[in-house]
Amino acid sequence: MNGNEIQKAQTTYVLQSWSKQKGLTPLPVEKADGIYLWDFDGNRYADMSSQLVNLNVGHGNRAIIDAIKEQAEKYCYISPSYASEPRAELAKMIIERMPDNMAKVFFTNGGADANENAIKMARMYTGRNKVFSRYRSYHGSTFGAGNLTGEPRRYPLEPGIPGFVKFFDPYLYRDNLPFATEEEASAYYVSKLREQVIYEGADSVAAIVMETITGSNGVIIPPKGYLQGVRAICDEFGIMMICDEVMAGFGRTGTMFAFEHWNVKPDLVSFAKGVTCGYVQLGGVVVSRAVAEYFDDHLLSCGLTYSGHPLACAAGIACLKFYDDEKILDNVNNSGAVLAACLEDIKAKHPSVGDVRSIGLFSAVELVKNRGTREALVPYGKDPDGVMNTIIGKLKQKGFLCYSHENMILISPPLIITAEQVKEEMAKVDEVLSDVDQMIS
Repeated sequence: MNGNEIQKAQTTYVLQSWSKQKGLTPLPVEKADGIYLWDFDGNRYADMSSQLVNLNVGHGNRAIIDAIKEQAEKYCYISPSYASEPRAELAKMIIERMPDNMAKVFFTNGGADANENAIKMARMYTGRNKVFSRYRSYHGSTFGAGNLTGEPRRYPLEPGIPGFVKFFDPYLYRDNLPFATEEEASAYYVSKLREQVIYEGADSVAAIVMETITGSNGVIIPPKGYLQGVRAICDEFGIMMICDEVMAGFGRTGTMFAFEHWNVKPDLVSFAKGVTCGYVQLGGVVVSRAVAEYFDDHLLSCGLTYSGHPLACAAGIACLKFYDDEKILDNVNNSGAVLAACLEDIKAKHPSVGDVRSIGLFSAVELVKNRGTREALVPYGKDPDGVMNTIIGKLKQKGFLCYSHENMILISPPLIITAEQVKEEMAKVDEVLSDVDQMIS
């Protein structure tokens, strides 16, 4: 099929996620390599969101492709109850990259079921039922993960499952409270969370679940001391601290896992995306030694047909080796520093930019109607005039592919991007934001 035929077939037969189906024009992709992909007319696009912030190693990674092919020649599938070399080896490699309190891995198919199984384990381990998560969070759209999610994508699941309690991110830009330091802000937010835990009945709370860095809802980076404060609440009341590292994990922020920036040790960690970079779908939950030992003598009531799929685990092994061999963390920090500088230049130049936030190659540009009032460019949960879609469309016309959420442009390129490529692509954002400036003037 040519590009037009592929586009027509897709819109005729495929339901596209998070979209009204009428009028969709998905980009037909002919080929992809590195940070780029091409349509059938030969136009090149830079993949500046790593697809869905999962294609960390870029397109066409030969080491991962060869690992999948090699495993396929041995066997493509074996039940989770059998011992499988790629499954065992990948679990060992993941544990070696975790804090010293972590012990075992339960594999899932992706991020949503990783989060669902994490909260199931926390409930089984603690014997409690309530689970705290944040309003500006996305943990998946299946029924359990969707109830864990705090933002509008949870609405179709309501009325939801009892026992899910929401609290607010420490969102310093949007809250605009007069804190002198990040530590002072953290003390405030932690005290409010502790108060809420007490009001909900601390002995009924199984887990506090957080995206270590809130992802699609704005790359909201916790202030200094915040995660340590949450860890202290969990320790005080016997609550499981669950870090959702689905998006932020595996090098995205400049450390292998985002919680390393704040030197905390979670009880459970959910992961997906960057473990195989989408070459084969895979997720999982890493559990602490205490949790692992509990299930030595208690039934682990979790199971999936494709848990630890051999092709996915083979891809994961090759992916983790690639991170190490190519010193990807060094590149993330080097190219991330260039990205941060570009973002600060954009913020200084464009009145439509209220704030920019970045850590490693994980960033957001927050758009406003008025810098003084900080009024968002589009209302929360709404974009009736398609303003953000128009902005993303203008970027696409310049060969810059990314996505938006709420009033944010999310920019999270593959971790292999060079400093020169960052500068080249961010110049396109600069040009489009000049149009946005005119829009609000």
